[in-house]
This record gives sequence, C-alpha cells and structure tokens, in this order.
Amino acid sequence: MTLRSTLLSTISASVLCVAGSAAIAECADPIKVGVLHSLSGSMAISETTLKDAMLMLIEQQNAKGGLLGCELEAVVVDPASDWPLFAEKARELLTVNKVDVIFGNWTSVSRKSVLPVIEELNGLLFYPVQYEGEESSKNVFYTGAAPNQQAIPATDYFLEELGVEKFALLGTDYVYPRTTNNILESYLKDKGIAAEDIFVNYTPFGQSDWATIVADVVALGEDGKQVGVISTINGDANIGFYKELAAAGISADDIPVVAFSVGEEELSGLDTSNLVGHLAAWNYFQSAESDANTDFIAAWKAFAGEERVTNDPMEAHYIGFNMWVNAATAAGTTDVDAVRSAMYGQEYPNLTGGTAVMLPNHHLAKPVLIGEIQADGQFDIISQTTEVPGDAWTDFLPASAVLKSDWKDLGCGMYNVETETCVQLTSNY
Repeated sequence: MTLRSTLLSTISASVLCVAGSAAIAECADPIKVGVLHSLSGSMAISETTLKDAMLMLIEQQNAKGGLLGCELEAVVVDPASDWPLFAEKARELLTVNKVDVIFGNWTSVSRKSVLPVIEELNGLLFYPVQYEGEESSKNVFYTGAAPNQQAIPATDYFLEELGVEKFALLGTDYVYPRTTNNILESYLKDKGIAAEDIFVNYTPFGQSDWATIVADVVALGEDGKQVGVISTINGDANIGFYKELAAAGISADDIPVVAFSVGEEELSGLDTSNLVGHLAAWNYFQSAESDANTDFIAAWKAFAGEERVTNDPMEAHYIGFNMWVNAATAAGTTDVDAVRSAMYGQEYPNLTGGTAVMLPNHHLAKPVLIGEIQADGQFDIISQTTEVPGDAWTDFLPASAVLKSDWKDLGCGMYNVETETCVQLTSNY
C-alpha cells in the first residue's frame, strides 16, 4: 500500500462526507487517472471519443467532491495506434506519472502489449471494448463484451432470424479478429455449416481497397445460398469497406453485415444512406430507452457538443469508472489490491435499464443488443437479451471449455475444472 493510500484510509468518515470543494481541499495531492487511448493514427476514429468520455466522467466526479477527499486528475497520453508505444506509455503512466488506475486501449494487440507492464508493476487497467476472450489477468477488468456476449449471439441471429447459410468472416489482421473467427468457425461447424461455406479474410489496419474482397463475398453466393458477413474490421478501414459495399450496389437484403467494431461514432463519418438495414452487435446503443441513458446523452452533449454521439465502449467506461470509484470508496484507498477485492460483486445501473454486475472473473454481466443501421447514423434495436454473464474462456474451443476464471475465491484466472488445478497464465501473453 502506498503512503498516500495509507494516509487516505485513516481519514475520518466525517471528513470524507464533506461536500464539494471542502472535501477536495483535505487532500494535498490529486488521485491520478491514466487515460491510454490513441488520439492519432488509424484507431483515433474510435478511441478519441473514449478519451473525451473519461474527461467528462472525471469532471463529473470532481463536481461531486472527488474521491476519498481528493481531486481526480486525468493524465492523458497518446500511444498513436502504435502497439509497442502502448506498453511504453503504460509504463510512463505508472512509474513517472504515478497514476492510481488506467482506463484505456481498444485493440487486443494494444492490450496484450500493455498487459506485461501492468502485471509487472501491479497496475490496474479497465478495458472497455469487446474482445476475443481467452485471457484473464488479475490486473485487468474487462468491461467490454466477451464472445458469448456479442459474437456468438450475433451469429445465432444470422442463423435463426436471417437464415444465413454461408458466412464471410472479414477481419483486421490481429489477435481479436483471428481468435474470434477461430471461435466462430468452430461454432458454425458445430451448427452444421460446412467448412467450404465459411470464407475468412484478413486485411491490414487502414485497408482502403476493398473491391476484390467484396467481389469474393458476392461470389460466395453464386449458388443462391444466403450469404452473411460477420465483420471484425477495426478503425478507419470500415469507411472503405462500407463505401465499396454501396458502390457494388449491395444492400442488407442482399448480403447482411453484422459488425462488432462499428458503432455510432464510426457511422458519424459515413454516408449511411446506403447502409440502412446492416447490423451491429453491442451491449449498448445510443437509441436505448432509459432514464439513465437520457441523462447520460444530455450530459455528453453538454460536455462535448450537440453533434457528438454516444456508443458502447463509452458505456463500458461509464460503468467501469463508477464501479472503480465505489470500490475505492468502500476500500478507503486507491491501493490496487484493496480496490480489486472491493470490485467483486459491485453493481451499477447500465444505460439500457438494467444493472451491471462485476463477476469474480473480472467480466461484467451485460445485455446483448442487435441494432439495425438507420439513415441518421443511429441504430434501431431489434433484439435485446437480459444480462448475460461474461465468460473469459469460450465453451467452443476444446482447450478452453475446461477452464474457468475466478480471482475472488480461487485466485486463479485459468482454473482447469477437470484437473482442479490452476494453470500458469504466462503462455497466453
């Protein structure tokens, strides 16, 4: 425990309950919150808004009196969509800036770059984006969707509601799309889809030429079977992909696309008139109807501008940040180990009308939503589940099906239920 954390834990309850500036005045040094998101490069299209969301949340918390009698201070760095630089910036945040927590990353390759640093220095990372699972670290809380909270339900929607018979799995070439598609290929084969009816293609970050790939997808349906695209394309490559679909005259009725990394923010930079009817799977859309969401949207527009939109990873930061605040308050300290223990079982209202719960595997229980793109760049929610517990290890890969993560009671992120042993995690990183 740090000296500051020890001192904070001894502050009397009467001081901590003093409102506003009086409470903040009791703390000589601010509590520092690291914000680790790309503000330049190919991922800036998605990550800049998450930096802004964190600044809003920190401002709101300071208006409530800060945390543990201290003002919160955002320490913002730009890893510039450069994966090794994410690790360097994480180390800088923890060793130079002495942040108490980090909120950040989008791509899994950036998260895996940061992970050894976070674990070495016992930092705490809240990761807000859907990911491939197959990982569990005691130093990371995964507030985005696991595959069973996005990829699998979206695939079921294609199979059961749209009658898709052939699948094009299109992804950016890095760990999240490759692992997710590995899971989906296994799942689809279990569902009776033949290997030759599954087309898989990967492209680099920033891919702009989509003509050949789109032509290949169209050719997949020459036998008359219904084709569907499951997209794990990330960043600004989505702009070229959707433009090529429109140029080829492909509508959602012809070949529906369900995307896992396209939300309101990405659509705000596109002409969506030709994209109406294509889909996205998330755990939140701006169009969700709840009092909490109405308030959140109003606060966001007042903070960032009337033209700004909300999206799923913003909600994940909203939930994760408020859970962290509540856990630190309950622990009486920002010490990582104490906060981690206080995180288990934390509940916080989500923005779709339900309640997010932090599980012992460092994942949330989240609803699964399927949204249909509208001409105004928003989504019509056409399917929504109750809260689904996130699963760190998929049931659809044999080696993972026997694993569970339980940091609360078992103290293990990779527990083999058959051998009843804890497997070393280093091989996954």
